[in-house]
Amino acid sequence: MRKIHKIAIVGPESTGKSLLSEQLSNHYNTAWVPEVARDYLHKLNRPYTFDDLSVIAKLQLKEEERLSKTAKHFLFCDTNLIVIKVWSDFKYGRTEKWIVDAIQKSDYSLHLLTDIDLPWEDDPLREHPHFRSQLFELYLQELNSFGLEYQTVRGIGEDRIKNALNHIEKLEPNLIR
Repeated sequence: MRKIHKIAIVGPESTGKSLLSEQLSNHYNTAWVPEVARDYLHKLNRPYTFDDLSVIAKLQLKEEERLSKTAKHFLFCDTNLIVIKVWSDFKYGRTEKWIVDAIQKSDYSLHLLTDIDLPWEDDPLREHPHFRSQLFELYLQELNSFGLEYQTVRGIGEDRIKNALNHIEKLEPNLIR
């Protein structure tokens, strides 16, 4: 059976997760899982609620499962359940138990935590430009509390992708190139 390294790109809003996921998938000629929350929230005709986060989490996992079948060596996931947990705890002060259980059972080879060194870009779905430092610390706490493998990705433009590639190359150097 082939080994697929699932790599989750996580971090606060407006830190380049989607762009980095797409760049990495292009670099390695493999699949990437877009953040399903964006599409879900665009179609929602009301403000989202706590219950919507559970729906989004299930959709994200379903899309990850679907795209893992087409991945070659790596599957890059633009967000995962850690993002849902941080957001749910931050906004609602709680997270669905099944999400926490699923995080504990997750099998990601690596989480790339995107630093807040990029300038904030306005987007109607983004909510907290002044809490990025606090949210970044919450990501660090969650990744550490679950004992998940992670590296922080920093830099602007090409430096950011190079930084991410350096972390990924440590997984299986023989697969790279």
